[in-house]
Amino acid sequence: MGQIQGALVGIALVLSAVFVPMAFFGGTTGAIYRQFSITIVAAMVLSVLVAMILTPALCATLLKPVKPGESHERTGFFGWFNRTFNRSANRYETFVGKILHRSLRWMLIYVLLLGGMVFLFLHLPTSFLPLEDRGMFTTSVQLPSGSTQQQTLKVVQKAEDYFLNNEKQNVESVFATVGSGPGGNGQNVARMFVRLKDWDQRDPQTGTSFAIIERATKAFNQINEARVIASSPPAISGLGSSAGFDMELEDHAGKGHDALMAARDTLLELAGKNPLLTRVRHNGLDDSPQLQVDIDQRKAQALGVSIDDINDTLQTAWGSSYVNDFMDRGRVKKVYVQAAAKYRMLPDDINLWYVRNSSGTMVPFSAFATSRWETGSPRLERYNGYSAVEIVGEAAPGISTGTAMDMMEKLAAQLPTGFGLEWTAMSYQERLSGAQAPALYAISLLVVFLCLAALYESWSVPFSVMLVVPLGVIGALLATWMRGLENDVYFQVGLLTVIGLSAKNAILIVEFANELNEKGQDLLSATLSACRQRLRPILMTSLAFIFGVLPMATSTGAGSGSQHAVGTGVMGGMISATVLAIFFVPLFFVLVRRRFPLKERPQ
Repeated sequence: MGQIQGALVGIALVLSAVFVPMAFFGGTTGAIYRQFSITIVAAMVLSVLVAMILTPALCATLLKPVKPGESHERTGFFGWFNRTFNRSANRYETFVGKILHRSLRWMLIYVLLLGGMVFLFLHLPTSFLPLEDRGMFTTSVQLPSGSTQQQTLKVVQKAEDYFLNNEKQNVESVFATVGSGPGGNGQNVARMFVRLKDWDQRDPQTGTSFAIIERATKAFNQINEARVIASSPPAISGLGSSAGFDMELEDHAGKGHDALMAARDTLLELAGKNPLLTRVRHNGLDDSPQLQVDIDQRKAQALGVSIDDINDTLQTAWGSSYVNDFMDRGRVKKVYVQAAAKYRMLPDDINLWYVRNSSGTMVPFSAFATSRWETGSPRLERYNGYSAVEIVGEAAPGISTGTAMDMMEKLAAQLPTGFGLEWTAMSYQERLSGAQAPALYAISLLVVFLCLAALYESWSVPFSVMLVVPLGVIGALLATWMRGLENDVYFQVGLLTVIGLSAKNAILIVEFANELNEKGQDLLSATLSACRQRLRPILMTSLAFIFGVLPMATSTGAGSGSQHAVGTGVMGGMISATVLAIFFVPLFFVLVRRRFPLKERPQ
């Protein structure tokens, strides 16, 4: 225990220091970070306590003593494995000795690896959260303004028949609501909720929600009388209405509603022609015919009719007014008063209504009001004080949301001056998380360095550990890039894990080499002895961790997107951190010790 106690404490401090800063980040990203941070730090502290307190007692209980003079060499498979490993360890020690004598050449290789890491990091696609097959998705239906409920029902029936017939092997049920959509309410809109069968009953390639949505999009393009859009829900409920990007197109110059609608149509046209984008649409209702009632206030005042009475009459007759509650068979129900349907069906019906003036006489609306038809927006939106329209969309298959958002910003720059965009919902969180990530990495690395400096009582020795971190990062980036994944929040969590585990491998060698060097052994022999004696623990712990995250990297079903993001990055990082670190850590330690020789400590 005396030889590994310092290493255990160092590993616990490093892994805890990597994750502790995550717990203090705010926003949605901080909430995700916090869950990982608290869980991993608690598990790490507990595991170190078990290793330092219970494991020695278990070893004393379970291991059998070997009597003097008896041979305890293993036979069979385990004996063959030990002999093979010892021969490999001898070759490894010899090769490390050659590296230490050719330090310049290997440092150039390290610089090339650093360049590759930077290149991959800059070119890896970005996103906020990976797409998840949540076992359901939504379909929005919108007909032209003025369409009747019967017309909407016919389109809904077509879409429902498609899901229940063409996708019957994947779809469990379809539930539709007519009159309500993502962008507002009206007779010309509807929303459908498509529930899929269990993941085990669907083909892992053609039965995912993403594949079903792609096929449905092609089929719904043949429906000319309506716009039917199938879209995935967000990976986390509450972050927007659908997966993909969500933006607000704003009128910064106050050009008016018509100019804003023209800019919206131009942007949607440009997005529809771009191959990187798909299903880009206005998340709202189109302009529709509206009955405008113009009140001549002078005439109303001359007739003794107040504006408040006019507005109350219009609201009650053509809308509704709440009166009170009443008990009906033990249940409380609300009472509303409203004009009978036959008296509010036509525009001319407004002339049938009267308002009582100040003298008690009933005055017809025709005496002070006129009506006319005009086109207007059913809902006026404002965002951060500006008139705005919401636009949502998704990246084309194989394209990250970060790339799609960058493309939308380029297209928006082509609009006339006075219009701008702001990201909202999950897209806003994606931009925010991208800005926070560098600060998170920097703080974690700084805290790790300070912990190592306190552990070794040296400002130089921690550099030999910190220099190993890029070797793990490059493996995480390479594995993520090869699988076509993205730099999202879960990948960032995995990357921090790789930073801590890379340092763990280095600590196992540096701790023992530093201890031997302080006891008087020369630098090269102390480093080679540490490499040989710590090779097996490094490989054992690394392989255990790699096989531990392998199920995450190959998972299917619910939550597989986030598991792939974490598992792939961690597995790739651990492989590279193990394969490269066992050769580079001795080199870093020797170079640092030569640059900063060991000082004699006072007795």
